[in-house]
Amino acid sequence: MLLREDGDAVVAIGQASHAWVSGQLARAWAWPVPEPREELCLAAEQHDVGMAEWDLAPDVHPGTGRPLQFFEVPRPVHVELWSHAAEKLLTQSRHAALLVSLHGTGLYERFPPREPEHQELVRAHLAAQRALQDRLAEEVGAAREDLRTAQRLLAAWDDLSLSLCFGRDRDVPDVPGPGGAPVALALRGTTLDPWPFAAGEVALRAEGRRLAGRAAGRDELRAMLDAAPHVPLRWTLRPA
Repeated sequence: MLLREDGDAVVAIGQASHAWVSGQLARAWAWPVPEPREELCLAAEQHDVGMAEWDLAPDVHPGTGRPLQFFEVPRPVHVELWSHAAEKLLTQSRHAALLVSLHGTGLYERFPPREPEHQELVRAHLAAQRALQDRLAEEVGAAREDLRTAQRLLAAWDDLSLSLCFGRDRDVPDVPGPGGAPVALALRGTTLDPWPFAAGEVALRAEGRRLAGRAAGRDELRAMLDAAPHVPLRWTLRPA
């Protein structure tokens, strides 16, 4: 879950809703992407599938009385959630499951844990995921270079979606460009430079819940989330 400030309240956006925006970006993308494209788009849309159940009943941040955001989840819980993310897609698409696993390990490679007491836990998680990736890559016949490109694209769509949901500007480096060379994207508000889409503008949507109060515990937070008004979120991306 992530929280977007809204006056004296916050809009709580589930990880699955943010990931939906990533999927919309993927399907609108005009720069070259590795095949199979549909499986890549599915992985973008489902990349946070491991967090969906957590978002139904998140823990409370003791200092704010609001839901823990995805980057505040305790490391052992975060590892456990990501350990089961790819398997949730196995009966839908092995290729998409492979890409979701790669996205998860890529996050730990980009943002390695700082807590010494969790180093071994993360190493074991990464080893298990890489073994799964090797097996699935062989099963679906995925080329390593295509997988690396897909992993970079998933990271870019994830970053863009998160920035839109938070309402923050962002520079997104190392995006596979039209000729294969890395390109840096600059998101400013709802403008993007350079422009990677075929359409002149791209409409995106998600959904959140507006939380005006603060909870003392998990049960109270669950009741607040159940009663919170739903908020439609809309963006229209345009070239800078």
